[in-house]
Amino acid sequence: MSEGIVHIDLLRHGETVGGTRFRGSLDDPLTEQGFRQMEAAVANGDPWDAIVTSPLSRCAAFAERLALRLAIPQQVDERLREIHFGAWEGRSYAELMAMAPVALTRFLGDPFRHPPPGAESLEAFRERTLEALRDHLMPCNQGRRLLLVTHGGVIRVMLCHARCWPLARLLEIDVPHASLHSLCGSGEGCEEVRP
Repeated sequence: MSEGIVHIDLLRHGETVGGTRFRGSLDDPLTEQGFRQMEAAVANGDPWDAIVTSPLSRCAAFAERLALRLAIPQQVDERLREIHFGAWEGRSYAELMAMAPVALTRFLGDPFRHPPPGAESLEAFRERTLEALRDHLMPCNQGRRLLLVTHGGVIRVMLCHARCWPLARLLEIDVPHASLHSLCGSGEGCEEVRP
């Protein structure tokens, strides 16, 4: 890796207690299977210099455990928390399809123009997420490899940015539980590193 470049691996949390739903800012923990998924995802990973995590326990619990095992620094970055889904927090797709099928369909088609009621705006979410990314790409991290343990929405925003995609395409990016994605760059710019 070039000395002037920062390499950032993005790890989504694993399976969470309560199943698949619009979890957002709810602080549900990982299942044991979720921990195993994340362990498997990092088993062959390159050595990291530090771990940065969302404050939510489904990310932070694993990040702390991994940092201890690897004997590397770990820090919490509040900006890496998931988007707040407003009235949809904690609801499953099935519940929302029964309660608000038109609103859900519109959201899935264009989350930028049709957010859930009372949700954090996608623009504000993008700004805080990309501010975190820019900070981690700063010159003080050049030549380092960082692991960011975070959420599907955060990873999608960062990958949209790296691909120069409009935010309206956010949900086209597949980010399964415990998936690992890579970026590299410096300062303001970054690109996706594909396997």
